[in-house]
Amino acid sequence: MSRFLNLAAAAALVSVFSTAALADGLGLGRPATPEEVAAWDIDIRPDGAGLPEGSGSVFDGEEIYAERCAVCHGDFGEAVGRWPVLAGGRDTLASSRPVKTVGSYWPYLSTVWDYVHRAMPFGDAQSLTDDETYALTAYILYLNDLVDDEFELSRDNFTEVAMPNADGFFPDDRMETAVWAKREPCMTDCKASVEITGRARVLDVTPDDPTSKIRTGTATSEEAAATQTDEPAAGAATQVAAVAAPDPELVAAGKSVFRKCQACHAVGDGARHKIGPHLNGAFGRTVGTADGFTKYSKAMAAAGESGMVWDEASLTAFLQNPKATIKGTRMAFAGLRKDDDLRAIIAYLQAHPE
Repeated sequence: MSRFLNLAAAAALVSVFSTAALADGLGLGRPATPEEVAAWDIDIRPDGAGLPEGSGSVFDGEEIYAERCAVCHGDFGEAVGRWPVLAGGRDTLASSRPVKTVGSYWPYLSTVWDYVHRAMPFGDAQSLTDDETYALTAYILYLNDLVDDEFELSRDNFTEVAMPNADGFFPDDRMETAVWAKREPCMTDCKASVEITGRARVLDVTPDDPTSKIRTGTATSEEAAATQTDEPAAGAATQVAAVAAPDPELVAAGKSVFRKCQACHAVGDGARHKIGPHLNGAFGRTVGTADGFTKYSKAMAAAGESGMVWDEASLTAFLQNPKATIKGTRMAFAGLRKDDDLRAIIAYLQAHPE
């Protein structure tokens, strides 16, 4: 809203100065032509005003996103480096570390469409067609679990999409309240003493024992290595009997397909958990039981508790349509469309046991 006010204020100032200059006979400025006004009048309002005709599906948006957006925002909106995260963060706004994404924070879908159309892709702004913008907006909604993979966004159904944080914004009237109006800011000697009350944290790396040498930073490399074990954790999933070695050519093709997965998963020598679990030994493992990975969704954990195992049939179904196979999964990937890709990726996972 502030952007619209700023634009309106700027236009008003230009109008005032131009009118005054003409009135004084200085010959500065002229009224903007309708075409010039139209070239700047591209904003989209929360009620859908300004939206052009057009439409775009989640499926089409995925292809455009992979080609033009993923290099900065990650394959699934998780972000690369310091570029903005687009997906996730639901229910974090009240925490000490809120994750502000399109799904968790943005109040209006019009803001998404307007910003993508006006300013993206970075370095090539306003190069997207109206249909491409609709498709990308639909895909961003899908990454945030707000629509299903068959959804198509258009001018007709645009205002039917409700953003989760639409009611999270309200007028800021703090400067008008008595507590703010009367309070004088402290500039010197504001606090008798200063002490550290919190520290930066990194998830999943701090040992539970607060007295351990590893946690206190006094462990030698030999002591740290001694804490690692090759024995499976109690209750860890057992592996099924080894299967025949997969076709090397199919494995090589699967390695190429796995590029769609590597933003969240790792596989091979030295693979570690990322946003999702590493996939060494995934083939034949009970669903939701990767040793050391604790971020499974309730739906994924429940599937494992019910006896679901990752085999050729279950992997094929899940990788083809994750959200339909395990409803409630956190995996944002829309799924592999080609049978050849499915066979290749399964062969690639078979080729990487624990």
